Amino acid sequence: MSTFKLPDLGEGLAEAEIIEWHVKVGDHVRCDQPMVSVETAKAVVEVPAPCSGIVTALRGAPGDILPTGAPLIDFDSGTVVGSMAATSEQEFVDAAVPGGAPRGTGDARARAVPAARALARRLRVDLTRIPGTGRAGLITVDDVLQHANVPATPLSMPAPPLSTLATPGDGKVEPLRGVRRAMAQSMSQSRDQVAGSTVCDDADIHHWTEGGDYMGRIMRAMIVAWRTEPALNAWYDPAAQARILLGHIDLGVAVDTPGGLIVPVVRNIENKSPAALRAEVARLKEAAHRRSTPAEDLGDFTMMLSNFGTLAGRYGTPLVVPPAVAILGVGKVRADAVVVGGAVHAHRRMPLSLSFDHRCITGGEACRFLGAVIADLEKPQ
Repeated sequence: MSTFKLPDLGEGLAEAEIIEWHVKVGDHVRCDQPMVSVETAKAVVEVPAPCSGIVTALRGAPGDILPTGAPLIDFDSGTVVGSMAATSEQEFVDAAVPGGAPRGTGDARARAVPAARALARRLRVDLTRIPGTGRAGLITVDDVLQHANVPATPLSMPAPPLSTLATPGDGKVEPLRGVRRAMAQSMSQSRDQVAGSTVCDDADIHHWTEGGDYMGRIMRAMIVAWRTEPALNAWYDPAAQARILLGHIDLGVAVDTPGGLIVPVVRNIENKSPAALRAEVARLKEAAHRRSTPAEDLGDFTMMLSNFGTLAGRYGTPLVVPPAVAILGVGKVRADAVVVGGAVHAHRRMPLSLSFDHRCITGGEACRFLGAVIADLEKPQ
């Protein structure tokens, strides 16, 4: 009998929720046949069969959340493709899946629990440099946190279970799943790891000669600001206490969906025409609402954009998600009273809120970036 374990789906999280099985015990499956739909932090993913054979056991039911590396399905024959033997049931097992990101050989050799491996990827920590304190030298979450100089207590203290809370009679317990669960994890990570600060201002767009393409103008302004002040398009490495200035912009665009917040990434925006940017944003938004965003369109953003003003709100304090160091929030455009030449006029103005990681970004760098964004947005076209 062969046991296939839940593979790394390439999205940096250590778990997935079973949505629907496409096979049942006794079925004969072919290699690469879709066998189960699982929901990760950002998308619903079809996991293909790793071999041909007879299904003898399903190791979870719809609604179950399995950690990466946990047993998923048993077969009575065939060779599981892409898995490798582990000396501990808690050890992470790499597996090859369509769309999955390949691991470096050094990282694959390190023995770590799934949560520690996922955290190391987020913090960009080399697992081969960490001595494991777990059983038989297994690397734990606390080992990664200690190596990265991050306090372990806030991350490792469990929240009180829902069963211990006094719930009103008309209350409905709704466990966080999928996208909402990922948002909770990302925001907790931001709270515990980022020294956040926010600066706000307005761009006067009263003299725009062409109406409408807010996203295109905002992205263009961010490109201009990056060229003026490149420090905000960077990653911060807490282990090395170094920032990595990046030569391209992969912009994470926050998309509000009924299932929660999804952040697909527009790659290399500095090389795309306005028409290409519009088309790419439309494609990513549609995929986000259909929950079909592919893995390659998620993660590894270098900056973030939250256009919350399409819903409501003027200013905010958007949270930076590491390893990125900056996020620009755009509020609701409205007419303001402004003084021009000693007289009061009504001008359309765009509120802007720039949050940044003060560990590696100075207030001057942030203000210069925001000033460059405003200067470009205030051009007539």
